[in-house]
Amino acid sequence: MRQSIQIIRFVIVGFSNAVITAVVVWALMHLLGCNYLWSNMAGYVAALVNNFFWSKYWVFSSGKGRLLRESLLFLLAFGCAYATQFLFLLLLVEVIGMNEYLGQFLGLFVYGAVNFVMNKRVTFSSISPADADKKPDA
Repeated sequence: MRQSIQIIRFVIVGFSNAVITAVVVWALMHLLGCNYLWSNMAGYVAALVNNFFWSKYWVFSSGKGRLLRESLLFLLAFGCAYATQFLFLLLLVEVIGMNEYLGQFLGLFVYGAVNFVMNKRVTFSSISPADADKKPDA
């Protein structure tokens, strides 16, 4: 049940991040004529702070004092999720010839999946690095 609640909350936060990202990407591409790759980067960075706050305090309920550790791991998860999404976007637009806006939209799902798994398993894991090395009693 807790997993279901986390996924629902993650989807809600992800939706708000998608809106932030989409608005920034659209504004930069459509209004300012920026390249789709630079627009993509700016959109994802714009949603980063919103994502961290809601992920830490609401999705994964990790209000504990491990702010520095979680911030660094969150940035690592962001980097991995973003890199995966970015390569997917390049594949769709440059190799397959897909519309840039549709490629941006589909990339949100790739980013979301990688981001959720990494943040659940690594960033906001309830197991501390010290406890991970300990073996359970037999």
